Amino acid sequence: MTKNPEWSYSAVLYELNVRQFTEQGTLLAAVERLPFLRSVGIDAIWLMPIYPIGEEGRKGQLGSYYSIKDYTAVNPEFGNDDDLRRFIDVAHSLGMKVLLDWVANHTARDARWVSEKPADWYERDADGVPLVPWDWTDTAKLNYANKEVWQGQVDAMRYWVENFGVDGFRCDMAMLVPIEFWQMVSRELHAVRPDIFLLAEAEEDNLFADAFNMSYQWNIHHIMCDIARGGRRVWDLRNAIHSERAKYPKWAMRMSFTSNHDENSWNGTEYTRFGRALEVMMALTFLMPSTMPLIYTGQEVGYDHSFQFFERDAIPASQYKENGVTELYRALCSLKHREAALMAGERGGEMIEIENNAKDCLMTFVREVKGSRVVAILNLSPYTIHADYHTGIYAGSYRDAFTGKRVELRQHCEYDIMPWAYQILVK
Repeated sequence: MTKNPEWSYSAVLYELNVRQFTEQGTLLAAVERLPFLRSVGIDAIWLMPIYPIGEEGRKGQLGSYYSIKDYTAVNPEFGNDDDLRRFIDVAHSLGMKVLLDWVANHTARDARWVSEKPADWYERDADGVPLVPWDWTDTAKLNYANKEVWQGQVDAMRYWVENFGVDGFRCDMAMLVPIEFWQMVSRELHAVRPDIFLLAEAEEDNLFADAFNMSYQWNIHHIMCDIARGGRRVWDLRNAIHSERAKYPKWAMRMSFTSNHDENSWNGTEYTRFGRALEVMMALTFLMPSTMPLIYTGQEVGYDHSFQFFERDAIPASQYKENGVTELYRALCSLKHREAALMAGERGGEMIEIENNAKDCLMTFVREVKGSRVVAILNLSPYTIHADYHTGIYAGSYRDAFTGKRVELRQHCEYDIMPWAYQILVK
């Protein structure tokens, strides 16, 4: 029996920021763009929280998605229950899965649970006021010493699975609550739906102990950003990839990305963070072992804008147009779908390095399973590199993954590679 749902092995995930995705900022407006996302190659949609947002301590005009007032309702800003059902039904009809964002650590300060549940459902100060986690002043910290909170959370998650047919959850700041709680979530939701998928916004060692299918690849993302800025070199990335594969179970999946809602709103767009390195780093998120790549709202059309997090700041309809970036993503998604070597988890090929003469700048590696071989040659530096490497048993005839042209990979390769250039060959 596999640890992961069948659909997930070759999947590309899309994070949908409902508020900013369309000028209307609604679920029904988002439905109209689902066929386009599917045409790009998206297999699963992660909806940022669709629940009503608290008003006490609200940040900005519209508040944070992650200050949840009611776990079992739809935010009127986005629509209603029927609109969400419509979104999920259309996504399913197109062959896409839908994950909801889940915030287990805290609620809004004026959440239903604050007034409706016993006081010990929350951690409280000496005056009985719910505590604020970190500096999130619009939230109230739940008390995980109380097992009734665990069951309340599970019951709310089950509501969306049983009544709306959601396919899984992205779990916000998963490391802030006990792993035993997530094990309970996994156990109870799998009893309802055996192919449920759970993504942790965390990367602790214990996440895959009967809890999650996939975790964030935060560490590697930050190394990629540092390399693009010249602060680190390629051997740091190579070492991190090898370390992670030794650290986690073989079936465990990691989410690779060049952007997400946190990076985009707080650290700038991928164009700001990666500069000239962006395209090769985009490609790398589709090539690394055991990873599922993520595309964030607007990336599919190359929208270079850092969204305001607490306000309406939508992509103008005039700028949501298919372009060269779209075509690149479409080609990368197609490659991910076609080549079994690039599958995530235990299905895909390991990263087998081809030794080269510039390991501080170049990554040259193979991923291979029966019937599928992918060779990646990437210059992850701002320098023109005179590359020199021996391919050994991997020499032979290939096709360029993007052009389809035949390429002869010689036993001994020696040539110049331009800054941030890359080539992907398939056989």
